[in-house]
Amino acid sequence: MSLSLLLLLLVCSAQATDFYGTVMTYYPKNTNADGSMAVVLRYKVNFHNCADESEASWTCTGNCGNQSIIKHEVEREDSGAQSGNGEWCQTEGIISQQVPSNTPLELELNGAAWIANINGIGNWSAVTLVELRNRSDTGKANTSPQTTILPAVRVPSNCQRAYNLLAFDPDGDEVKCRYGNASLSECDICTPPSVLNLSSSCTLSFSPTSTSNEGAYVVQLVMEDFPRQDIILTQTNGSQVARTTNDSISKIPVQFALRVDAVVPSCTEGIYLPKFLPPTPANRAQLYTPANQTLEISIKAEANVSIITELLFSGPYNTNQINSGVGQYILRWTPSENEDGESHPICFVIQAVFNSTKYHSELRCVIVSVGNAPTTATTIDPTTTRITTTTTIPSITTPLPPTTISSTTTTPLTTTPTTTAQTTIILVPDTTPLITTPTTTTQTTITSTTTPLPTTPTPSTTTTPLSTTPVTEDPNQIVAAVKVRISTTITLSEDDFRDIFIPQIKAELVRRGLPSDITLRLVSYVQL
Repeated sequence: MSLSLLLLLLVCSAQATDFYGTVMTYYPKNTNADGSMAVVLRYKVNFHNCADESEASWTCTGNCGNQSIIKHEVEREDSGAQSGNGEWCQTEGIISQQVPSNTPLELELNGAAWIANINGIGNWSAVTLVELRNRSDTGKANTSPQTTILPAVRVPSNCQRAYNLLAFDPDGDEVKCRYGNASLSECDICTPPSVLNLSSSCTLSFSPTSTSNEGAYVVQLVMEDFPRQDIILTQTNGSQVARTTNDSISKIPVQFALRVDAVVPSCTEGIYLPKFLPPTPANRAQLYTPANQTLEISIKAEANVSIITELLFSGPYNTNQINSGVGQYILRWTPSENEDGESHPICFVIQAVFNSTKYHSELRCVIVSVGNAPTTATTIDPTTTRITTTTTIPSITTPLPPTTISSTTTTPLTTTPTTTAQTTIILVPDTTPLITTPTTTTQTTITSTTTPLPTTPTPSTTTTPLSTTPVTEDPNQIVAAVKVRISTTITLSEDDFRDIFIPQIKAELVRRGLPSDITLRLVSYVQL
């Protein structure tokens, strides 16, 4: 009896250290007259059981000052985690750091041990580099890349899958990912998963593999921000340091588990693997909501053979989930005044079950910027039956340098934080293939004018600054011809415009009520 009790205690102790990774981001706050400043750091730590969160603590080196920590338990959990029957539990901590100057500081997380895994990772280690010196390009302290991740994601061993991680930077920097380096204490043992390929743009690619490679893998990434032009970082004492486009500014850890499951009869989404349906937002979409107002994110999925059981997500601790039907969920989050001006990531998957086997949908993530909501005014001209909708949207920093979009008129380009562009939606035919994969995130401000279709096809022509070729109306097809002027500090090629801005303009038009299958094409491109 005594021996059995001892063995039971040993097993419980081993389970108590099952680590599922961590993520941290930071937000600089006010700077005082004496050069001291505040910075808020938000981190997530993941364990098999919720109570094990107490084992995780961050050690600060450098410009540390005074630290206060608020921990939120339990943030959310896979079904049964509280009782030990589920897979993981995630909690969030908020660190308020009052530092004496704007010099960098570093936080490190160490402990033991990771979940049992194939790539042989034992103890955990993670590092966050907080850069607070004043940037010459923005005139303020650097903000880290914003991201999050579920503690564990699943993929059948015979299916192809790409995990396009959220990589949003509020300063407009280029965000890159790499595997951790043991010499920098970014991980203890840093062996990457053999079944994954990592791109610098933060995409993890999984290809079908043999059944011998099934099991859990530890993924230990470092996400860094790189300026898009050479900049100077200035300390409060006047000292300066240069950063080129090849120099990272800050870094955060992104650590989680990948579970390679048994072969599934079909890799086609919507059969065993859940498939997202509208109105689920696209991966890496940018949403926004004012402080003290509730944002709702509608998520819908289907699976014909497996049974959808739950939505798993990672986001701000006070995000709530509502089940609105089979495969239908709503995430609700109300940011506080203290979060005004910040951006917060939310990632989610749909989980389904068939014969006790769990299946995950693709991973989708969105970034929520906290700020004023757009205001919309609609007028109807009874003489022309023309409906004009004017929407003003606060400018939101994108991965490109600060960009202003305004109408193609003789009016000088505006440089105010809020801009309005004129866009005319013209009902004309278009057969260009649909662009469905945005390579970056931008916010386009649009004023749209929509003309109703005639009851019978009537030939007509129209000319816009983007095209001098007449086009013929067709009541069966719709195309958006958008007139925009872009002011930027870098040279944009025609491909840049097509790949970066057109997908975002389309997303904005769909958000305003046009069909999701509309197609936009670039008629002409003129560089002034």
